[in-house]
Amino acid sequence: MTSMTGYSYIEQNTENAVVSVEIKSVNSRFLDLTVNLPPFLNPLESFFRDLVTKKVVRGKVDVFIRVKETESDVEITADTKAAKAYYDAIKKISDSIGYSQEIPIGLIVSQPGVLNSSKNYDAEKYKEMILPVFNSSLDVFVKDRLREGENLKKDLLEKLVKLEECASFFKEWQPKMEAMFKEQITKKCNELLGDNADENRIMTETAAMLVKYTINEEIVRLSSHLEAMKNEINDNPVPGKKLDFICQEINREINTIGSKNQFTEVGAMVITAKDAIENIREQSKNVE
Repeated sequence: MTSMTGYSYIEQNTENAVVSVEIKSVNSRFLDLTVNLPPFLNPLESFFRDLVTKKVVRGKVDVFIRVKETESDVEITADTKAAKAYYDAIKKISDSIGYSQEIPIGLIVSQPGVLNSSKNYDAEKYKEMILPVFNSSLDVFVKDRLREGENLKKDLLEKLVKLEECASFFKEWQPKMEAMFKEQITKKCNELLGDNADENRIMTETAAMLVKYTINEEIVRLSSHLEAMKNEINDNPVPGKKLDFICQEINREINTIGSKNQFTEVGAMVITAKDAIENIREQSKNVE
């Protein structure tokens, strides 16, 4: 089981740059992945995106890749025609106003287009530079989510045990409830009819009440849903969505048991069961 929340940060010095990769994630219904790269490395986005999607199924994931170069491979070129044109124009202005001093070279080279810089962004070179750092950060990120996922699994299984205890209580109380229904009807008939109370009439009235208030079907379905939940938690590596659906089904059965209930003891256990299923439902939102 894997949590949808995780974090990692790895920074590494290479020969010509400092490369850092930060990955963090929070809950999301689906995979919402954003890869943030320096603009000149945008062609590599799909490559790193594919690496993440192979290991992450759900969650809002933000990846930040930063490259700070310590040695810059920049090529400087001079446009001598532009420099000469600037010089002639400035000299013309200088002569017209009687300025006799030398024109500073810094004034010429600072003009737009005189000096031009260009950098060769070799995407493949940067990919090889970033990849080891990225893989290390992704491994730490995945382990962090797995570690948190194990904690979530432990908590979910504890809540499931509580639900199983509630289901066992309902099952034990079912024959008690039926016996109490019969006792109540018998008592009522004896009060009203005395010695003329008809046993067949009592049985008929009891059967009618059992049809209305019996929880046998709900108990059977509840047990089935709990078994399905246990299998999802133990066997499915990405049970988040399925757990949410099972929680809805379990909640439906518990609500029905609550609506049919006529006894304080059962009502108290219904509240306990609803609290446990609500906790499971909230935790399942954190599971991938």
